[in-house]
Amino acid sequence: MIQKIKIAVDGHSSCGKSTLAKELAKELGYLYIDSGAMYRAITLFAIRKNLDQNTFQEIIPLLKEINLSFKKTNSGAYSIHLNGENVEDEIRRKPVANAVSRIAEIKEVRNKLVIEQRKFGKNGGIVMDGRDIGSVVFPNAELKLFITADVDIRTNRRYLEMTQKGVSLSKEEVRKNLMERDHIDSNRKESPLIKVKEAVEINNSNLNKKEQLNLVLKIVKETISNLS
Repeated sequence: MIQKIKIAVDGHSSCGKSTLAKELAKELGYLYIDSGAMYRAITLFAIRKNLDQNTFQEIIPLLKEINLSFKKTNSGAYSIHLNGENVEDEIRRKPVANAVSRIAEIKEVRNKLVIEQRKFGKNGGIVMDGRDIGSVVFPNAELKLFITADVDIRTNRRYLEMTQKGVSLSKEEVRKNLMERDHIDSNRKESPLIKVKEAVEINNSNLNKKEQLNLVLKIVKETISNLS
């Protein structure tokens, strides 16, 4: 039997890590978990509660009221549910996108979600993407990837994604949001975004989705082979 491993996929906003992780999990028959969706769902909960968005500290005593789960859709993808409600579409909208990095700075939020994320991966056979998966959630993951791309490339990708969803934003607004999130994610006190030394870095600025997937599948095959 081929060993099922844990694959950690970290990287900056809009570098395509979620798309890669989803496709990789599908090819391998693994579970895919979007850790960012979990932070977004908590952000949505906080916004609905009209909490102070400058700090969001009021979320801490309310964390016990939050239950997150992933359910498989008819298309085979996984959608996140907040207290039983499918919020997959709502968490992708501008108010959540603009606030999620501040929620992700809160130690108590991160502690809660790391516990949940580790439960998903206890038996291997999982691909999880985020910003602290290889460094904090799965420090012993058999394969760690760090995905990156030039900021202009990321801006164009995010702008196209938002436009296709009918969201009206200028490219400058998109770029500013990405730069702010990069700064917060890389400089926060709790579990900052870092590239751990054992991670395989992939700059996909000049790779299409198929090329990137094929490259990573080759890396996965080599990783599993080296373990046997």
